[in-house]
Amino acid sequence: MYESEGAVWLRTTEFGDDKDRVLIRSDGEPTYFATDLAYHRDKLEREAERLITPMGADHHGYVPRMRAGLAALGHDPDSYEAPIMQLVNIVDGGQRSRMSKRKGEFVALDELVDDIGVDAARFFMVQRSHDTAFDLDLELARSQSQDNPVYYVQYAHARIASILRKAAEEGAAGGRPAEEAALDDEALDAAAEPAERALVRRLLELPGEVATAADRRAPHRLCAYGMATAADFHAFYRDCRVVGAAPATEAARLGLCVAARRTIATTLGLLGVTAPARM
Repeated sequence: MYESEGAVWLRTTEFGDDKDRVLIRSDGEPTYFATDLAYHRDKLEREAERLITPMGADHHGYVPRMRAGLAALGHDPDSYEAPIMQLVNIVDGGQRSRMSKRKGEFVALDELVDDIGVDAARFFMVQRSHDTAFDLDLELARSQSQDNPVYYVQYAHARIASILRKAAEEGAAGGRPAEEAALDDEALDAAAEPAERALVRRLLELPGEVATAADRRAPHRLCAYGMATAADFHAFYRDCRVVGAAPATEAARLGLCVAARRTIATTLGLLGVTAPARM
């Protein structure tokens, strides 16, 4: 650090920045850079392994100076990640809202949550990659139809819960829990229809999808996976009789329903979205 022109500077040029940066202005006030640097240093001293700091597209130039500042403090600059976020445009009634921070024309997140609910807000906001601008259609987010992606996935979970309730009421699977009946040798040997096999393959993809989403900082992959799993379940339910099928087949299909319910609930849970049992 050094003083010049009445201000306190950090010599970030020695650590890859294109110019030195002011920490304390000549009027004695700290800059945003100083407070941000202190914040990230505090996180590292609390043994944070990564510093993931989302930033707007108009702040991409901030990244090199922050990495240089961390290096100047003796920390690994590679621990700092700054996903660059693009804008979300609000569309209502087919009209895109014109937003301007300078004019005070913008939609606060609280307002969005009050309008469409927490589940829809979370799902829609992470449905697209953070580096892609997109239009959030409020009419679609409010609707309770198959066209609404979060409703579509939640409905699949609720439908499975309904099937399992019906099975329990009718004494399906010999009155035993579906998970237990599905492990019988006869159930495991039951012939599988193409829709069953497709659903099983999809369910087995969950661990890999979660790992990839985490590694790439890409939660939108889980939205896509949830929708694909819901679609595969709906196709399975359309093509394959569950309750009332031959005993071994019924047991196997009830077990598959249980696995699908758990997978969808896990996927929604990772996104912070509820998995309702009734809709």
